[in-house]
Amino acid sequence: MQEDFHYYATYCASYLSGFDHQQSLDICYSAQLVDLCSRTFLKKNKAPQSAATTQLQLEMMDARTDPVGLQDITRIWSSFHFLPYDLNAKVKKGAGRQYRSKYRLICNTNGDLLVDTIKLASGKGLQAAGLAMHILADTWAHRYFAGTPSLVINNTNYYFYELMPNESGGLDEIPISFRHSPSAPDDLDEHKYTNSLFQSSENSIMNLGHGRAGHLPDYSFIRYKYLPAWGGYEEIIKDNPSDYYHAFCQMIYALKYLRGEYAEFEKDTYEWNTPKQYESEIKAIIEKRQLDACADWKAFGEKLSGETVEPFDLSKYEEEYVSANEKEKNSTFLGQFILAALAQKSMVTNKIFTSGNLLAGYSIDFDKMGFRGIKDYKMLVEHFRKELGI
Repeated sequence: MQEDFHYYATYCASYLSGFDHQQSLDICYSAQLVDLCSRTFLKKNKAPQSAATTQLQLEMMDARTDPVGLQDITRIWSSFHFLPYDLNAKVKKGAGRQYRSKYRLICNTNGDLLVDTIKLASGKGLQAAGLAMHILADTWAHRYFAGTPSLVINNTNYYFYELMPNESGGLDEIPISFRHSPSAPDDLDEHKYTNSLFQSSENSIMNLGHGRAGHLPDYSFIRYKYLPAWGGYEEIIKDNPSDYYHAFCQMIYALKYLRGEYAEFEKDTYEWNTPKQYESEIKAIIEKRQLDACADWKAFGEKLSGETVEPFDLSKYEEEYVSANEKEKNSTFLGQFILAALAQKSMVTNKIFTSGNLLAGYSIDFDKMGFRGIKDYKMLVEHFRKELGI
């Protein structure tokens, strides 16, 4: 997904769930920050780089693809953008351990790790709520791809068709063509999109996530069908308008849970009634054929609250964090986001590791803390000890 959904649509979902204007801004800011909290950003602000929730293109160019480098990549992308659906999924007969491990990282909606993610955010503040909303939303956009470099999982082939509604109520199949020019915008009229360059190396970063499918998963309006490598190149139909509306309604439900309106968060549950009066308006935004829906979601959010939804500004909370002394940093906006990011990455890594899968690296249990995390997250452990008075 893009800024239009992670920032502006998340603001709308937050406000509809009962948070006020400022709280909704904090939640959607945190949701969008997940796509920008890179090691470069953290290093600039003298913050712990283990809290990175994304990797910039320039960082990816220098990323190692040896086992240690791949573990680092997997920790980031599986924790925040491609949440695994079933860490114990059965695979085709005769599949090797490496294939099985990668197959089990495929992202999909309503998995056990989603429940763990939402519950982990409970009581942890607005930054944790926003971070969780980013992850939830991405399970809908990024389903069927894995957050680890893999040709045998993430590759696609020439069989790509956009499904365009026609006047008779059906869908026309129009061939999609891909190019490899990152600077050229996608051409909706010609159905030409940019994707990653094919690399035959199994672990090339070009084979990370949905790179081989370009930005198609990130556009709310598009319907398409393609052949994923992991499915034996059997056809998958992706209906983004339906998925994005499900994501929006599930965010409202999750945010109501985080507000304390519901005692439990359950899989495959959606808040259909709350946005019902706006359903046609929301679906019109989702289905509008455009590369960027920020303006439409912004206008809808301002209609809901009667307040101005300010544009996202990455530098907004930097000064507060940088100028705070060491004892105060965890209480700042960025400090709270960093703690939430460390906890999420630690939780997902531990779940992957304890399932017998080493693609995200090793993890240990902090049993005395009631907390499970990556062994080098000393800052996070110390924070929990102070909270518990240990």
